[in-house]
Amino acid sequence: MDVKIAPDWKEILAPEFDKPYFGELTRFVREEYASHRIYPRGSNIFRAFDKCPFDRLKVVIIGQDPYHGPGQANGLCFSVGDGVPFPPSLQNIFKEVADDTGAPVPTTGNLDRWAEQGVLLLNAVLTVREHEAASHAGHGWETFTDAVVRAVAERKEHIVYMLWGSYAQRKGAIADPARNCILKAVHPSPLSAYRGFLGCRHFSRANDYLRSVGKEPIVW
Repeated sequence: MDVKIAPDWKEILAPEFDKPYFGELTRFVREEYASHRIYPRGSNIFRAFDKCPFDRLKVVIIGQDPYHGPGQANGLCFSVGDGVPFPPSLQNIFKEVADDTGAPVPTTGNLDRWAEQGVLLLNAVLTVREHEAASHAGHGWETFTDAVVRAVAERKEHIVYMLWGSYAQRKGAIADPARNCILKAVHPSPLSAYRGFLGCRHFSRANDYLRSVGKEPIVW
């Protein structure tokens, strides 16, 4: 696995690429791509970083691992490619955006437009076997993405962290609430969304905060 990642992120994360765990992770991922159907395609593994340069980052959203159905994962958490039906969690995200901001439900589930405005759509695990959720958990990705969150927390302030579900909240716990905006809710999954994700108003609250610190709001 070649680490083809946006230059500013590559400089920041360079120490990780030389650590033993990353070498082991690289070997594991290469073997998996050679022997199984893995998502997303290799060129999209680090796409979240390519679409959201470090110097433009304003919002962090943390997912768990990529969608594992054919044609779904595109390298951004919760996002799917153009023309792909919205997975249930994404349906609930768009419902909340519409209820919260009045924006119409979009015709595509591709969240490139968010990333390009400064939203880091980061999965904790960046690859997965087809039809096997969490199949690449525990092989080193979590260590790498912890380093990503730590780098953001240490180098930036006035960032909005949108932490949905206990997993994301644990991973984002390093962010300092005195220097950032920390928004927490249950996961948008249909199993939990009605217990506090729907109605959380995170999207308008994020924009209110960004305006308060002199940053352009996100067009959700």
